[in-house]
Amino acid sequence: MSSTRKRISIAIAATLVVAGIGTGVAHHEIVHGFPLSAAQAAAKPTPNAPEVDVATVISATITDYQDYSGRLAAIDHVDIRPLVSGTIVAVHFKDGALVKKGDPLFTIDPRPYQAEVDRTEAQLASAQARNGYAASDAARADRLLADNAIAKRDYDQAQNAAHEAAAGVKAAQAALEAARINLGYTTITAPVSGRVSRAELTVGNIVSIGSSAPLLTTLVSVSPIYAEFDVDEQTYLKYLSHDSDASVPVDLGLANESGFSRKGVVDSVDNRLDTSSGTIRVRARFANADASLVPGMYARVKVGGGTPHPALMIDDAAVGTDQDKKYVFVVDKDNRVQYREVELGTMHDSLRVITRGLQPGERIVVNGLQRVRPDDVVSVNSVSMAGDPDHKTPSSQARAQSGTPAAKRAS
Repeated sequence: MSSTRKRISIAIAATLVVAGIGTGVAHHEIVHGFPLSAAQAAAKPTPNAPEVDVATVISATITDYQDYSGRLAAIDHVDIRPLVSGTIVAVHFKDGALVKKGDPLFTIDPRPYQAEVDRTEAQLASAQARNGYAASDAARADRLLADNAIAKRDYDQAQNAAHEAAAGVKAAQAALEAARINLGYTTITAPVSGRVSRAELTVGNIVSIGSSAPLLTTLVSVSPIYAEFDVDEQTYLKYLSHDSDASVPVDLGLANESGFSRKGVVDSVDNRLDTSSGTIRVRARFANADASLVPGMYARVKVGGGTPHPALMIDDAAVGTDQDKKYVFVVDKDNRVQYREVELGTMHDSLRVITRGLQPGERIVVNGLQRVRPDDVVSVNSVSMAGDPDHKTPSSQARAQSGTPAAKRAS
C-alpha cells in the first residue's frame, strides 16, 4: 500500500513540475533551447516590424562655407573697333578662335596711309633743308652784327627765320609720326590674349571712325576668369572684412555638376553695400587653362573661412518637420525608435550640419521615416550616410554580419 501511494505522489509531483514549467515559459519565446528575458522578448522585432535604413551620424572636422549663385565674367573684355577709315581687305582669324596678344585680326586698306607717310616724309626733308639754310644765315648775321656790318632789323629777321625753320622741322616730324601711327592702325591686332568672337564685318566693307565706328568683333581673356556674386552682410563681416592680404578660399561648381570642381580665391570686394538688397558684390578668380569656362555661364560658389571645428553631419533627407521643429528618428541599441528634436546648421558639401540634438556614434533613420513612429521596434538595414565620401551600399555579407532580419534574408 505504501509503495502504491509513493508512486502516486511521484506522478503528481512530476505532473505539477511539467505544468509549472509550461506555465513559466508560456509567455516567453525559446531561442536555441533557452528562454528570452522579458526585455529581450519586447525588444526583438516582431515578424511585421517595419524595415528601415539606418546610418551612423558622421563626425568630422570642417570649415564653414556659405553657398551663392553668380556668373562667370572675363577679366578683360575688349570691343574691337577701327581707328582709321577705309576698306577691310583681310580678316585674319576664324570665328571663336583663341588668339595671342599682338596677333592680326583685320587689315584696312593701307595704301592711302602709306601715301600720307611718304608725303610727310618729304615735308620733313623740306623743313630740315630750310632749317639748315636759316641756321647758317643766322650764324652769318651774328658775325656781321659784331662788326656793325648789318642792320639790327636784318639781324632780327635772320634770327626769326632760323627759329621758324626749327619749328617747321618739329611740325613735320609730328606730322610724319601721326601718319605712321595711322598706317599702323590699318592692321588691327589683338590687344590681349583670349578668345575672339565672330567677325561682324568682312572683306570689302567700308568702315569709318568716331561715334559711328562699327563693332568689328569682341575679344575676351580666357585664363584666369572671374566669378561674380553677391554675398550678404553677415558673410562679409565673417569672412571678407578682415586683412586684405589674407586669401579667402572659394570653390566653384557649374550647372551640370553636383559638387565643386574648381578652387580659387577672392580677388576683390566692392567698396559699398547695396542697401536695397543688403548684399555686396564679390569677385573670385579661378584658373581656366583648359578654356572650358566661358563668360556668362551660371556658377555656384561657396565662400569659406574661419577656424576648422568639429561637427556632426547627417543626410538632409533624414530630417523631418514637426510644425516649427526639426527632428530625426534615433535608433537605440535595442532597435527602438526615439524622437529627437535637433537644430540645423549649414550644408557642408551634401550633408547637413547638426548643431544640437545628436551625439557622435548615434544611429538615425535615413530611409523609411514615414513607416515608423516613436517607440516602434524596427528591423534595421545598416547603410552609410548619403553624401559620405565613403558611402556605399552594404553587401549581403555585411548585412548578414549585422544580425538583422533583413541581413538574414539577404544571406
